[in-house]
Amino acid sequence: MYPLELEVNGERRWLWVRAAETLLHTLRDHLGLTGCKPGCENGDCGACTVILNGLPMKSCLMLAVEADGQRITTIEGLKHSPVQEQFVLKQAFQCGYCTSGFIMNGQGLLSAYPDADPETIRLWLESNICRCTSYEEIHGAIMAALAANKEGGPTTGSS
Repeated sequence: MYPLELEVNGERRWLWVRAAETLLHTLRDHLGLTGCKPGCENGDCGACTVILNGLPMKSCLMLAVEADGQRITTIEGLKHSPVQEQFVLKQAFQCGYCTSGFIMNGQGLLSAYPDADPETIRLWLESNICRCTSYEEIHGAIMAALAANKEGGPTTGSS
């Protein structure tokens, strides 16, 4: 067992983990943060995406011990983010299993590329998979969140 210190959703957390434990299972099993989902568990689907030091990271691909001392944001740590609000307004989900991963990836895009064009958004979203819906609603939600972020105004309403 290894000691681990993380900053998760703005809160310092200390715990003990096995050397082979992934960040995904540490967040879910030790901290009760079940918003990041186990999907493929090999980095293909993106359902487990979190923000690590400001950038999206598939938590199934990272050992928990590699995250020692890092800053992590999960879907539970986003409160009223533009991306989250636009996913609801644009109905950019069906079953919802992949939604948190897409929102986290979109949040990372919003931070890294606040002036992203539609093609950059499409390329950025290729790292996540949705098996239920077309990607048009998801793409629309990200575009609306970027527009609202640029305007600096509220994200609610029709965009």
